[in-house]
Amino acid sequence: MKAIIQQNLSEPTSLTWSDAPTPVPGDGEVLVRIVAAGVNRADTLQAKGHYPPPTGTTDIIGLEAAGVIEDAHGACRPDGTPWADGEKVGVLLSGGGYAEYVAVPSGQLVPMPKGYSFVETASVVEVACTVWSNLMMTAELTAGDTLLIHGGGGGVGLFAIQVAKALGARVAVTAGSAEKLEVCRSYGADILINYREEDFAAVLKAEGGADVILDIIGAKYLDKNVSALAKDGHLVIIGMQGGVKGELNIGALLAKRGSISATGLRYRDRADKARIVAATVEHVWPMLESGQVTHHIDRVVPVADAAAAHAALLAGEITGKVVLQVTED
Repeated sequence: MKAIIQQNLSEPTSLTWSDAPTPVPGDGEVLVRIVAAGVNRADTLQAKGHYPPPTGTTDIIGLEAAGVIEDAHGACRPDGTPWADGEKVGVLLSGGGYAEYVAVPSGQLVPMPKGYSFVETASVVEVACTVWSNLMMTAELTAGDTLLIHGGGGGVGLFAIQVAKALGARVAVTAGSAEKLEVCRSYGADILINYREEDFAAVLKAEGGADVILDIIGAKYLDKNVSALAKDGHLVIIGMQGGVKGELNIGALLAKRGSISATGLRYRDRADKARIVAATVEHVWPMLESGQVTHHIDRVVPVADAAAAHAALLAGEITGKVVLQVTED
């Protein structure tokens, strides 16, 4: 098969469409022919050598994709019904999405939402699982809560705004431009904060604090995030764009009766991922199919231009998601 191969591990841009062995599905796995693959910031970190795949996982980049089952390999859905060759699916991956084929555990397959294309499906699998697992399965966001989302204009951010609004929450977002904030507003964000011009902690404190904070920044925002929490608030850290080491004022956290969680999808075991995937399909797919929540695709580029897609994401050019067209259906 063909796949994006990083030719020089010390050079993040050395991503070429090259020959690679076609994966062979193991027990409980399905071989999928990929049509489209979503691009995530974690992919750019892997290319920089900062986010290696779990042991035993392919080095090929790519955490989500959509395509057609080529070999169901006897795998079954959680309810025991078999997957079939030719079914159109989305896949949550630990790696391997930037390729023509991928072997994926059957518990990480999702049906394509009704009315969605391969490109659209590839843009929502990872963000949907990330948002649902963090907002609901970890932070237990409820109607009437105030949610603060950092990076509101990104793929996770725009998806989280919509899910939170569908659940009845009030949503505050940070973003670095008026244009991105306007997109956030169009999806329902209530409080718009330009982090280049405003102190988000001061804004949230004036609004009564955030019951839940979804944070992609990490260390740089730790102190201000604690300051922005409401009483009994929950900070969920899902990224480290602002560094990995910060100083925590435990006294301030105690005064808020606050809690902090740090989560990730990639290194979870198969059973845990399957649990998250099943819950996401149960609760979020109806929102997608009804139009209550939708994708936001900034651009679609040929898979051979993966390096350019990474560069655009890192440069802040992307609002929502960028998707790689791998093959034609």
